[in-house]
Amino acid sequence: MFPASRYSYQAHRCARLLQKIKTEHATPQLYTALHRRACSTVSTPRITTHYTIHPRDKDPRWEGVEMERFADEADVVIVGGGPAGLAAAIRLKQLANKHEKELRVCLVEKAPQIGAHTLSGACLEPSALTELIPDWKERGAPLNTPVTEDVFSILTEKYRIPVPILPGLPMQNHGNYIVRMGNLVRWLGEQAEELGVELYPGYAAAEVLFHEDGSVKGIATNDVGIAKDGSPKDIFERGMELHAKVTLFGEGCHGHLAKQLYNKFNLRENCEPQTYAIGLKELWMIDEKKWRPGRVEHSVGWPLDRNTYGGSFLYHLNEGEPLVALGFVVGLDYTNPYLSPFREFQRWKHHPFVAPTLEGGQRIAYGARALNEGGCQSIPKLTFPGGLLIGCSPGFMNVPKIKGTHTAMKSGMLAAEAIFPKLTAETLDSETAGLHVPEYAENLKNSWVWKELYAVRNIRPSFHNYFGLYGGMIYTGIFYWIFRGKEPWTLKHCGTDANQLKPAKECTPIEYPKPDGKISFDLLSSVALSGTNHEGDQPPHLTLKDDSIPVARNLGIYDGPEQRFCPAG
Repeated sequence: MFPASRYSYQAHRCARLLQKIKTEHATPQLYTALHRRACSTVSTPRITTHYTIHPRDKDPRWEGVEMERFADEADVVIVGGGPAGLAAAIRLKQLANKHEKELRVCLVEKAPQIGAHTLSGACLEPSALTELIPDWKERGAPLNTPVTEDVFSILTEKYRIPVPILPGLPMQNHGNYIVRMGNLVRWLGEQAEELGVELYPGYAAAEVLFHEDGSVKGIATNDVGIAKDGSPKDIFERGMELHAKVTLFGEGCHGHLAKQLYNKFNLRENCEPQTYAIGLKELWMIDEKKWRPGRVEHSVGWPLDRNTYGGSFLYHLNEGEPLVALGFVVGLDYTNPYLSPFREFQRWKHHPFVAPTLEGGQRIAYGARALNEGGCQSIPKLTFPGGLLIGCSPGFMNVPKIKGTHTAMKSGMLAAEAIFPKLTAETLDSETAGLHVPEYAENLKNSWVWKELYAVRNIRPSFHNYFGLYGGMIYTGIFYWIFRGKEPWTLKHCGTDANQLKPAKECTPIEYPKPDGKISFDLLSSVALSGTNHEGDQPPHLTLKDDSIPVARNLGIYDGPEQRFCPAG
């Protein structure tokens, strides 16, 4: 990927020094300091070209380029066309129509079509949908597969230990639906448009805009026509600005705009660091004889060790053809840098309890996404002048249920209900140019969302014990099933996920079996099924704050774990 001509004798000398330091048992902190000395004469190859790191006003290639943006005004701008953003948009227009008020609601979504970035296969709790659109069945919502069978297992390498799902446990799915989330999101988009919401798919929100008083003014969409080296192409076009009285950020887990807002308004001051997982998913067409529509399977255990949080799911959809959605979730607080979530997923599919379902079938889609697992301990401050955080952006996922769609939708609805009275009041009750709506956070804490998340708050951190998975399951059985999460304490997480990773020299490399091309697959052929398309000459979608970190720290100390944890390689 990197031309050999970029690397000089000095760079090779630096690499040899790094290797020498690594073998001399340096701590990560000492290693970084020694690296700076060893490589002080070596210029790091420039990888990042983003204007937040290399400002355009200091780049001669941008001289004379027209940089003015077209601006448009709305009452509310929503970033993200997922369940939370669409639920907020629908609820706002429902309230506006009910009270006969004019309200302009604009929603921007980075996917080319609404629902295009939402991979099929989820078990949906329909409570929030029923609150939002009570007649969803009559309106043709694509909830075609009610759960008919629940299976939970602990897997060993060759065997399965069945675990009974007692009433009231988080994994019970009675009354839920197995859905193709892309179809559901697309349907929600249609409901929003019918109500008058303006949807703008294909426009990624790239920048938060601020008023002079510091409150949020709106967002700017992404510029197009930029080369990989950061220079403007002949087809360069500036993004547009969308201004609003209030902006809702529902861009999903670890969104880049939310990260800017965390820093700007110090939103994470009074909460724990967020902890994450990666979820990998495939969609399969299987032999019809093995197809059991409505069956839900979850497992923990093999191939992960007891101290690595994770598990699997396999859902049998009823969409007119024998489809199953299956996936594997790995907590990103694992310690061994040689662990590959993708290859653990591929290995899991060969388990004697799983493989028979897939044999003779065909994989038709692959994808991955990040998940917030911190629970209510890690939820940041939700409101700030001019804006609110909704959905998976702040993190409302119920971890033991592996469900966040219903809580995300409810957060969007609560945001809409808090905003509407302020937007339509005869006098604008706000000290800042951008509306501040602290009532949203208060309403959320008084809702069933907070009650649900608070009850399971200790389940995820309870896995941080000597017995790992099994200790966590015992804790869940005693304190959740018996006491329903009413214990008078709240457990803490162990800090950031990144800090849990051990240096490579302290860990044993993991030998993974080769994929067979029938049940398990290599990464490149998987990415080809993900629907991602990137032109060669365009900027990378990741922005490094420091171009030296990948070699100096990630490779030098941890043997380059990003080549293993990245679901696209």
